[in-house]
Amino acid sequence: MASVMRRVSLRNLAAHKVRLVLTVFSVVLGTAFVAGSMTFTASISNAFTSIFDKTAQGVAVQVAPRNPAEMQAVGAQASPGVPLAVVEKLRANRDRLGFDRLAVNYNGLVAVAAADGKALQTGNAPSIGTTFLPPDRAVAKGENTILPGGRGPERPGEIAINATAAEKAGLKVGSKTRVVAGQGLTQPQEVTVVGLLDWPFEVGGFVNVAFDEQTAAKLFSDGQHAGTVSLSAQPGVSDVELQRRVAELLGDTPLKIQTGDEVRQESKDAINRFLQIFTYILLAFAGIGIIVGTFLIYNTFAMIVAQRNRELALLRAIGANRRQVSRSVLTEALIVGLLGAAVGLVAGIGLAAALRAIAVATSGLPDGGLLVTPATVIVTLVIGVVVTMLSAWLPARRASSVAPVEAMRATMAEPRSLRTRTAVGAVIGIVAILITVAAATGQGVGPALAVGLGAVLLIAAVVLTAPALSGPVISVIGVITRPFGKIGQLARTNAGRNPRRTAATAFALTIGLMLVAIIGTLGATFKATIDESLDRDVLADYFVTGVNNGPVPPAVLPAVRDTPGVAEVVGAGMVVGSIDGRNVSGRGIVGGRLSDLVRYTIIDGTDVTPDGMLVDEATARTKGWKVGSVVTFTRADGTPVDVPVVGIYERNDALGPWLVGSAAYEKLMPPATQMLLGIYVLADKGVDSGQLKDRLTDATAKYLTVQVQTNQEYKSAVSSLIDQMLGVLYAMLGLALLVAVLGIVNTLALSVVERRQEIGMQRAIGMARSQVRRMIYLESVLIAIFGAVLGVVLGSGLAVALVRTLREWGIGNPVLPWSLIVQTLIGAAVVGVVAAVWPAIRASRTQPLEAIAGE
Repeated sequence: MASVMRRVSLRNLAAHKVRLVLTVFSVVLGTAFVAGSMTFTASISNAFTSIFDKTAQGVAVQVAPRNPAEMQAVGAQASPGVPLAVVEKLRANRDRLGFDRLAVNYNGLVAVAAADGKALQTGNAPSIGTTFLPPDRAVAKGENTILPGGRGPERPGEIAINATAAEKAGLKVGSKTRVVAGQGLTQPQEVTVVGLLDWPFEVGGFVNVAFDEQTAAKLFSDGQHAGTVSLSAQPGVSDVELQRRVAELLGDTPLKIQTGDEVRQESKDAINRFLQIFTYILLAFAGIGIIVGTFLIYNTFAMIVAQRNRELALLRAIGANRRQVSRSVLTEALIVGLLGAAVGLVAGIGLAAALRAIAVATSGLPDGGLLVTPATVIVTLVIGVVVTMLSAWLPARRASSVAPVEAMRATMAEPRSLRTRTAVGAVIGIVAILITVAAATGQGVGPALAVGLGAVLLIAAVVLTAPALSGPVISVIGVITRPFGKIGQLARTNAGRNPRRTAATAFALTIGLMLVAIIGTLGATFKATIDESLDRDVLADYFVTGVNNGPVPPAVLPAVRDTPGVAEVVGAGMVVGSIDGRNVSGRGIVGGRLSDLVRYTIIDGTDVTPDGMLVDEATARTKGWKVGSVVTFTRADGTPVDVPVVGIYERNDALGPWLVGSAAYEKLMPPATQMLLGIYVLADKGVDSGQLKDRLTDATAKYLTVQVQTNQEYKSAVSSLIDQMLGVLYAMLGLALLVAVLGIVNTLALSVVERRQEIGMQRAIGMARSQVRRMIYLESVLIAIFGAVLGVVLGSGLAVALVRTLREWGIGNPVLPWSLIVQTLIGAAVVGVVAAVWPAIRASRTQPLEAIAGE
């Protein structure tokens, strides 16, 4: 009997090819995103790995400063580099240590002008300056190879640039150009390209400008530290042995002493940790697709079981037991899961290829080809099968629980009453609302997590109560179908005929549009908060900022100040250091009176003094600082700097949590490390705004890395950045909406099959094909709007609660994106029409006599 049931399952799938395709497709989307995310991150990781495998070749040991996170982990202070005293100590012990060559490397930020005089755009890829060492002095192999026709830089005013960057910039050997280089980005320098580097590893847009050793040291060092020190081993001395000897010589040191293999592995680990962020984001949206796909699969199998009611009953009558009937349905689910997962795997690989192409073109990521790992294949197949089997389990169980004789008389009976289910859902919903409302009264991480818990419970409540809600809601929104007369009435009746089916069909839209409402509200609130803060607190007419969120050279400040028509200028310097062993960052005032350009309220103490600092009230409360408290900062080189707190101000997003005066800034940030986050500019009264912007642009053009924006342009740029981030999220959410569309298509298509005799009767009594199509369209629109209303209401409420928990970070009052909400509801109606096209056409082609006569 078991083999008979398997043949029945296979023949049933083969006999209903359209139904099979629809069901398989519901599995494809979720699994495609899983496969795509895993393939994308594996491919990018592999590309970076192949690059890092080429780095530090020939380096036996590298001595380098620890990064801030590593310093904090070992309880030590950060270092701006390797002290030159350490370099001399290593050189003095060459034979004792057993190294062959020692190379001192300096590197840092750099911007280079293209042939047109404008900054060479990197597409967010690194743009770095390095130290050129001739082959007879270099330790790392292949990193200083000059292409024929050029040479390495030997004196100030000469550079070598990697060949791909030179081609993009329109530069060649002999070209004159300008560079702005150094951690603080110094004055522009006129340079000549004397050689093109055959760089062994680079990503799209990568720029490497090499200087002679003396120039690199001047640009990228404070004169007391080197960037890194590389050693090659003498014959007979292993890398590990040289590492041990160097460690013994230097003793207890905050420096990292690594072998070349460890340097390469550290780079690989760092990029893999970064890529995990992309993996988590992509898998989160894959999870959304799988969740909504689960409801679609469940809905599909529930309808299939209902349509095969008599067939399954006949199998029971001829000897099949409940377990065999259940297994028959699950066998179909297994086949559907395998097919869907296999197609999803292929689609996911295609998705990964598209994502990789976009990332390579726009983000400077390396192009290393696609990598499909065995783990990707296994995980995709397992998820596809497991999700499908779980989704089909309840319909399979329901199919096996009906007595043969009862089932043979009529179609499967309507499931039991919705009362218990609705009551449980209502209780969960009330608990979820209470949790969410209570969380909205608090601030911080804890309340935000509580809102997340409330969201989970609310979704569960919607799942349970949606069938009971479908009738009343569709009755209300059914008003839009009244102009269509009896056709509209039939559509309303059909949409509310099976509440469970309607709710399950609409759930995909509910989840997708809930997330759209949450993300839209967060985005609108962020933009409103920024606009309000700028309008209320910032008096500046212009902002001078770095391109691509980069730093502004300190030398730009006097150039801006000397521009005719400028009344006042203040720079916002970046302050980094540590307090009590913890790394901190803030702002410092550079060259001007802050109160002339930013409006803020002192609630205790006085305004900022040159050697003092201001703290906002939240930070003062958290740190226990008061007016008169002395805060001890530790600079990157370990030097302590005491700064007294002279005033406490109300929270102000333009200032951040704390800032120091100009003299304190100079002490905390030595000249070689100084960078500006931006420059505030106040214009003289009566100055033409357009002319002054042109003057400022001309005055700063030679620095390559800065841009001048008006107050409105700055706000628009920030809003545009937020919109870009939201656009990516909305594009990802398109998956859930696509699943929703297919869910409606699937449900309506199967519903048309289920109602074939009914539609045939309607055709027989005079309903035209166009009226049949119209009825299906309206039914689909009602289901789609029902799901959209639930999603928008749920998402808006959760978004408001979430925003209120973020007040601790300066987020303003919630702003609902009403235009987006209206567009969403209209879009839901459009989705309903689009989803109904094929089922409606299929229904309109029903032949009346065949439908009435057929089973």
